[in-house]
Amino acid sequence: MRIGIDLGGTKIEGIVLDDSGAEVARARVPTPRGDYGASLRAIAELIAKIDPAPHLRTPVGIGIPGTISLATGLVKNSNSDWLTGHPFDRDLADVLARPVRVANDANCFAVSEATDGAGAGWEMVLGVIVGTGVGGGLVSGGHILEGGNAVAGEWGHTPLPWMTAEEFPGPQCFCGRTGCIETFVSGPAIAHQHMARTGHNLSAAEIANAAATGDRDASKTLANLEDRLARGLAMIVNIVDPDVIVLGGGLSNIDRLYANLPDRLAGYVFSDEIDTPIRKARHGDSSGVRGAAWLWPANGDEPARA
Repeated sequence: MRIGIDLGGTKIEGIVLDDSGAEVARARVPTPRGDYGASLRAIAELIAKIDPAPHLRTPVGIGIPGTISLATGLVKNSNSDWLTGHPFDRDLADVLARPVRVANDANCFAVSEATDGAGAGWEMVLGVIVGTGVGGGLVSGGHILEGGNAVAGEWGHTPLPWMTAEEFPGPQCFCGRTGCIETFVSGPAIAHQHMARTGHNLSAAEIANAAATGDRDASKTLANLEDRLARGLAMIVNIVDPDVIVLGGGLSNIDRLYANLPDRLAGYVFSDEIDTPIRKARHGDSSGVRGAAWLWPANGDEPARA
């Protein structure tokens, strides 16, 4: 058995998979926002609810927004700021009295899709989260590429490439800088841009629905999203040239992205041709928690390949 936990800003999801990847159990509880200790206890209670064999003390994989600093052993870069600065993996292992492996939630998403999702069978898989925030993960040969500073895949906190005069210097980001890709192509950013341009206060999902019914203003907002998303992805393709790009997060449910992004991407990538597939995540919202479960092999002795 494998146990995975996805610690999100609003909910904590747990899953148990058997060795073939089939789901054995699943449950969700609300995230105790702003309360570190309560978050640890909520995870422990969730695991107690879904674990079919608690006496075995099965290791737990967990995806978090942010990552564990290699320098300090503390959580860094988390937009769930009550986690930042804590030795989350050690504290949770103490609470659970079992081994814990922690990874960035976007890395978990990439692992899931590379293992048995839309990227299965490809050597280099770029998993991209485009939702409330923007992140990503790289899996090569079944292994997460975390990098020397444990920040590989954080493309959402690089500047939007080829900014126009109207875009420069870009909105302020929670990371303290301006012009990050996340401030242009996340769900909240899309809603803000649409409001500023049209005066209509719509969510990203509502904008997508309006565009699908022929609303020109909504279609223009999505066209801007497609162009900016293509620029950001082109930068990654120019550097690592993944075999496949898998989209996840709320904006990945906008079907027109898969029709329009490839041509837009080709206009920015430094190549005479580009045929990188862009696919929708097979496991949808469950990819993060499934990837967390795959962080451990079935026996828990060695790190999983993906």
